[in-house]
Amino acid sequence: MASSAKSRWLVPTLLIALTVVPMIGGAVRVADLAGNAPTTPDNARFVAMPVPVLVHIFTASVFCVLGALQFAPGLRRRGWHRIAGRITVPCGLAAALSGLWMTLFYPDAPGDGALLVGIRLVFGSAMFASLALGFAAIRRRDLIRHSAWMIRGYAIGQGAGTQVLTNVPWLLLFGVPGTVTRAMLMAAGWVINVAVAEWVIRRRPAGPRRSAMVVADSAPGHLTSQ
Repeated sequence: MASSAKSRWLVPTLLIALTVVPMIGGAVRVADLAGNAPTTPDNARFVAMPVPVLVHIFTASVFCVLGALQFAPGLRRRGWHRIAGRITVPCGLAAALSGLWMTLFYPDAPGDGALLVGIRLVFGSAMFASLALGFAAIRRRDLIRHSAWMIRGYAIGQGAGTQVLTNVPWLLLFGVPGTVTRAMLMAAGWVINVAVAEWVIRRRPAGPRRSAMVVADSAPGHLTSQ
């Protein structure tokens, strides 16, 4: 039983671990802005207009942590899923919108380029659309599609964590990547997450068995809808 309980927490633990480095980076950015750190080419756009990046850091952090806990079966059975969903979804939408705003209106960071801007716009829009479709599905009580779209949106939102895994090895082995290589490494983080999300969605029980599981989870006292 102890081993089973640990295995149930494996996925949430790994997902929270994936977001640790981006959260540390966000905390450092907030500390710089709050402490009037010297303006550099890397932070000049944030110093000039700090609100969008602060909104993005806060909402993305909450989205990633609470979203990870949505994968814990024990919490789902205690009604956590619906309560946390009312925080997670708005934070995810705000994170996607603030990310899109920064991509469109902030000056490019050193090493960025038009290709990376386009990639960010694609995945930021896909994240917002996935969460919106997930919300629309739960309004129709379509729990299966709701779950699938939320998994997709969460996978995209976790892109920054996976991008650490795609960028750091390249940096250590080959040095600072060029503009195109950097764009491809960033895109790889999102593509890996989306591929894993689709694998998770497709390996779940389907048909009558899946429907029965969803209805059982949705019984009074076992709310799963966000």
